Amino acid sequence: MKKLIVSCFAVGVFLNVNAQNYWKKNAGKTAKVILTSAKTNEKMADKGMVKFEKFGQPKETDACIFVDPDFKYQKLIGIGGAITDASAETFYKMPKDKQKEILEAYFGKNGLGYTVVRTNMNSCDFSSDSYTYVEDNDTALKTFNIAHDEKYKIPMIKEAQKAIGKDFTFYFSPWSPPAWMKSNKSLFKGGRLENQYYQTWADYYIKFIKEYEKRGINIWGLTVQNEPMATQTWESCIYSAEEEGEFLKNNLGPTLWKNGYKDKKVMIWDHNRDLIYQRATTTLSDPETSKYAHGIGYHWYETWNNKTQLFDNLSETQRAFPDKFLAFTEGCKEQFKMSGIYDVSLGELYGRNMLNDFNKGTALWTDWNVLLDETGGPNHVGNFCFAPIIADTKTGEVHYTYEYYYVGHVSKFIKPNARRIGNSSNRAALTSTTFMNENGQLVTVIMNDSENDIETNLWIEGMAAKLSAPAHSIQTVIL
Repeated sequence: MKKLIVSCFAVGVFLNVNAQNYWKKNAGKTAKVILTSAKTNEKMADKGMVKFEKFGQPKETDACIFVDPDFKYQKLIGIGGAITDASAETFYKMPKDKQKEILEAYFGKNGLGYTVVRTNMNSCDFSSDSYTYVEDNDTALKTFNIAHDEKYKIPMIKEAQKAIGKDFTFYFSPWSPPAWMKSNKSLFKGGRLENQYYQTWADYYIKFIKEYEKRGINIWGLTVQNEPMATQTWESCIYSAEEEGEFLKNNLGPTLWKNGYKDKKVMIWDHNRDLIYQRATTTLSDPETSKYAHGIGYHWYETWNNKTQLFDNLSETQRAFPDKFLAFTEGCKEQFKMSGIYDVSLGELYGRNMLNDFNKGTALWTDWNVLLDETGGPNHVGNFCFAPIIADTKTGEVHYTYEYYYVGHVSKFIKPNARRIGNSSNRAALTSTTFMNENGQLVTVIMNDSENDIETNLWIEGMAAKLSAPAHSIQTVIL
């Protein structure tokens, strides 16, 4: 009996008529295993091949990761990180050979395979100074000038673009409009965009896009506002869900379309998972607003320091809006200490979030700063944080944290346009996800963040490969 074919954008199921023959072609095949283990201090080590053998009904005592290629879900847009002012300034303080090493580590053929880059429009906390691109009270934006970005940020973005090639996916986010456009007349501590400046601010985005694209940097997308519910000591601006919707419907959306930028992917929210469902259902309730939005962005800071992140809010939001993609737009470990850069918990924070985010429907995943210095900065408000790569600008040394390797177990092997497929674990300590690349390659990532080694089975349609999942490890299995 043939299986019914059902289609939907991201959370819908695709039942592949031919997938039932998957193991007729692959029975007895071997899969490659790549392992990072804190126990043995191995980093993305090639552990050789494992063979799939017949394995019928598993018992409850059999630890298993179940994969079913019949079930296909969202398509991966890409994985990457942010090139902020701090990242770019740190990059150009390093020796030339180290700059080349860092670029290769992220964007090169032998690196993590990053294809996505985010940056800030106007300054953010990870800038050495606060700045905008216009002079005060210039409502016509005649003084708009991005010379500030041309010193560090644009050159590094262009280096990344060159290394990535055709898959380069670049988007930006504002932290604050110019102070004179805001209710509190400050870049900092929240405040709201004054109604009289809604259109001026919308025109500002267009100026930014045009200036970057003049320099050969194609803009793929943008978020309306970074963290619109956070009154920060640094650059910030507050929008209610209704206000964000009104700005998008009446100003930003029409202005993008009028200027020939209908294809730019606009993402709303760009804040934590805790309010994502409320924000999406409120902001997008009006069809005239929704038509301008392509995706829903989010961060992880609501409960980043424990294991109870609100992942179910993602799947609920995706079910409500199957025509919009979910985008993780920022996350990092705060409270930087140089003494903690080799702690495996940094990697497990990333692994836990990435694997669960993808399993709940996320299509785009963007880390925060790709590079920071030995202080966890530079940062003009003392908000020092970790990054996957820490560059010591005093000694010229490059440090690779567990963040780097845990992200790499996903980004290096799962390519843009891969489809997530059915995956389930029967052990709470084992978190996993599976994607199928466009070439049919099957990639499963398995993380064990417990204190115990676990022997498990990667089970696919009555065949299984025996795997060892050491305590505090992550592995990628490629078939």
